[in-house]
Amino acid sequence: MNAPSKPGSKADRDALRHDMAIAGCALADIAIEMRTRFKMRPREAWRHAHGWTLQEAADRITQGSARRLGESVAADASLVGKWEKWPGPSSRRPSLSVLFAMAEAFSCRVEDLLDLEDRRVLPEADLHLLTHRLSTTDPSDTPATASSIVAPPEPTGSNLVRLAADESATWAQWAEASNVGDIALEQLMADTRSLASDYLTSDPVALFVRTRALRDRVFALLEGHQYPRQSTDLYVAAGYLCGLLAWMSSDLGQLRDAETQGRTAWLCAELARHNNLRAWVLSTRSKVAFWDGRLREAINFARRGATYRTTGTVAVLLACQEADAWSELGAQDEALAALAHAEDARAAMSSEDEIGGIFACQPARQENYAAAVQLRVGRHADALRSADNALVLLAVQPVRAYGTEAQIHISQAAAHLANGEAEGALEALAPVLALPPDHRLEPVTRRLSELSTSIGRSRASGTATIGLRQAVEEFCVHSAPRHLALSPGEGSP
Repeated sequence: MNAPSKPGSKADRDALRHDMAIAGCALADIAIEMRTRFKMRPREAWRHAHGWTLQEAADRITQGSARRLGESVAADASLVGKWEKWPGPSSRRPSLSVLFAMAEAFSCRVEDLLDLEDRRVLPEADLHLLTHRLSTTDPSDTPATASSIVAPPEPTGSNLVRLAADESATWAQWAEASNVGDIALEQLMADTRSLASDYLTSDPVALFVRTRALRDRVFALLEGHQYPRQSTDLYVAAGYLCGLLAWMSSDLGQLRDAETQGRTAWLCAELARHNNLRAWVLSTRSKVAFWDGRLREAINFARRGATYRTTGTVAVLLACQEADAWSELGAQDEALAALAHAEDARAAMSSEDEIGGIFACQPARQENYAAAVQLRVGRHADALRSADNALVLLAVQPVRAYGTEAQIHISQAAAHLANGEAEGALEALAPVLALPPDHRLEPVTRRLSELSTSIGRSRASGTATIGLRQAVEEFCVHSAPRHLALSPGEGSP
C-alpha cells in the first residue's frame, strides 16, 4: 500500500487546479486557494496556479522580459525558487524588473505577487515606484492582460536625484543591519568549546544531537545578513562544529558520514581563511582516514595540516597522527621520527588552544599515541613506559577523557601480553571492560579486537588468556557503534 502524499504535494496541487478549472474559477482564484491551503508565498502560488515547473516559469519570465525594452531578465530555475521564497532564508529579493516580468508571464498584476510581508521589507524606493504606478493606472484596465502591466516612466531632473539618494539610503540600511551581534558570536564559540570539552566525558550520541542543533543555528545565521567579519566568525564556528560532528561520526563507526562532515568543515575553514581551523580539520580528516584504512591519506592529511602556521597543540597532534599511520604501515624509522616531531612541536607551542577539549592534545594524549606507535614497531618496554606515564599525566588533568584513558589501558595490556603476562593484561584491561556501552567508541573496540587477535600469537596461555579473549568479545558486542547500527531509523515503527 502506497503512503499518502503530503499536503501540498504535486498530486494535491494538480487535483486542486483541475477541480477549480472545471468549476470555472479564474487563475487569481486558484492562486489564492493555493496560498491559503498550502501556505505558499504569492509568487509560488501563481506559478502552481499555472501548473508550471520552476524551469518552465523561468523560461516564460525570460521571454516576457525580452519584450520590455531595457528590462530583460535572465531567469533560471534556481533564481525563480529564490524569488519565490523571499524574504525567507536562502532567498533573493526580486527587483522591480523581475516583478514586472513575472506579472507578464503569470498574466497578473505586480501587486498580486506581493503580500504584506513582502511590502514591509521592500526597499522604500521600490515601494514608491509601485505606489506611483498604482495611482496612475486606470482601474478599468483588465489586470490579466500583458498590456496592462507597464512599468512607470523613469524619473527625471530633481526626482531622479532624489530617487538615487533614496536608493543609496535604502542600501545603507540593509548593509548596516546584521542578524547576529558580537555577544551572540561570543556565546556561539563558548557553546562550541563546551561541546568539545563535554565530548571527552559524556554520552557521544547525546552530544551529537546537541552539536548538530548548534551547527544548524550557525548555518541559519549564515543564510542571513551580517558584517563580513561576523560572517568569518560564523564560518569558523561552523567549521569547528562540523569537525566535531566528523570526529563523533568516526567514533560511532560511521566513517563515510564522518568524511562528508570533514569536507564541509574544510570548506568553512577555507572560507574563513583560518589556519588553526584548517589544521584541526585536516587532523580530523587524518583520523577518519586512519580508521578507514586509508593510511597514506592519513599521512598526507597530517603533513598538510603541519604546513600551516598555527598556535596551540594542533601541530603536536598532527605529528602524532602521522606517526600512528607510519607505524601501522610498518615504517619504524618514519614513525619514530614523527614522534620526535611531536616533541619539537610541543616545545615550540606559542599559546593555548582556541577550542580545547577534543580539539587539544594534552601530554597524556601525546603519550597515548606514543605507546600505540611503539607497540606496533616492537618496542614493548618503551610502550609500557609511555602508557604508565600517560596515566600519571591523565590523573592530574582537570578532565579525564574516557576514550583516551581506555586506549592507554589497552596499550598497557598489549605490552603485558607481548611479554607473556596474561594476568597483567587482564588487570590492565579491567577499567576498559567496565566502560558502559555508550562509552565503547569505535577506536576502543577496534583496538580491543586487535588485542584479541594478538592473544593467539602471544606467549601467554592458560585460563587468564581464555578469560581475556571472552571478556573482549563480550565488550565488543555491546559497543556504542553496534547499538547505533541496531537502533531504529526515523521510518521504523
